[in-house]
Amino acid sequence: MLRDAGRDVLVIDKRDHMGGNVHDHWHPSGIRIHTYGPHYFRTSSEKIWRFVNRFANFYVYEAAVSSLVDGKHENWPVSASYIERTVGVNWEPKFKGAPANFEEASLAMMPEPVYYKFVKGYTEKQWGVPATELEAGLARRFDVRLDNEPRLTRHRHQGIPEHGYTEFMRTMLDGIPLELNCYYDSRKSEIRADTLLIFTGPIDELFDYRFGQLKYRSQRREHEYLPCVDGFSQPCGQVNNPAVTNGDYIRTLEWKHMMPAESAKRIRGTVLTREFPVTPTKSQHVEYPFPDRRNRTLYEEYRKLADSTSGLIVCGRLGEYKYFDMDQAIGRAMTIAQRVLNG
Repeated sequence: MLRDAGRDVLVIDKRDHMGGNVHDHWHPSGIRIHTYGPHYFRTSSEKIWRFVNRFANFYVYEAAVSSLVDGKHENWPVSASYIERTVGVNWEPKFKGAPANFEEASLAMMPEPVYYKFVKGYTEKQWGVPATELEAGLARRFDVRLDNEPRLTRHRHQGIPEHGYTEFMRTMLDGIPLELNCYYDSRKSEIRADTLLIFTGPIDELFDYRFGQLKYRSQRREHEYLPCVDGFSQPCGQVNNPAVTNGDYIRTLEWKHMMPAESAKRIRGTVLTREFPVTPTKSQHVEYPFPDRRNRTLYEEYRKLADSTSGLIVCGRLGEYKYFDMDQAIGRAMTIAQRVLNG
């Protein structure tokens, strides 16, 4: 939007590729892999949908996710039929009142067996701490269905760019100067914005960890190519692994499911990716802001500093220390850009 309005824009990125977390690449088999985990684009906003379609055509992909529970693939979010056959119709929440943490918030919205089989193990593997140490608000990302809707979400528009996210980003940045392998924190004296710096990296890094280091989580990803599989290895593109006794990884991804059906049919073999949560060091790639009270309080200190710094906007998942889906991130960026253009 800033470039559309005639503003001069320079994009710098510390990585050796464009696209941030939505970057994708080709496996030698011809299967496209999302480098930093699966990205299912979905939105119910016509404005956002029109915007992204400026840069790519999207084929329909309505993500379906299952969880491996008691040796079976069960739908996620949990379906009404699963609750009926395992818990019954007239279940009562284990927790009532104002939840103080993630576990209490979860037990207030779902049957206790569902929490322990689908949610607790997955969440504690993902974040590396007991669920009682996490903020109650994290539970808002979960959904307990009253029907048997198989899709992950109900958004009006769902899909993946026809030629991948890397090409989508290349088209979006066409004509905008881009510097890769550029570490802003080590080149602050060289790179000075004439009017405004928009920073989307970790907010604590921007200020040289003045108040301490914020905590993040990332994923270590292990890829496995199965050359003898003609079709698919698992029932859907994402299978969650909530059981602690079934390994440290939280989910297995099969990328062929996320390709157009005709393209997938022509490929022999399949690629599986298992994701293992890790806590990154300062120099490593960070992905997820940590959802607990201590880090929220620390972030607010950095937020005050950012807001008081002239010529600076800090935004995005890492800059605002908040989990955004893609459509939310785009909507947020559009709002900020409009405020900049309005002066």
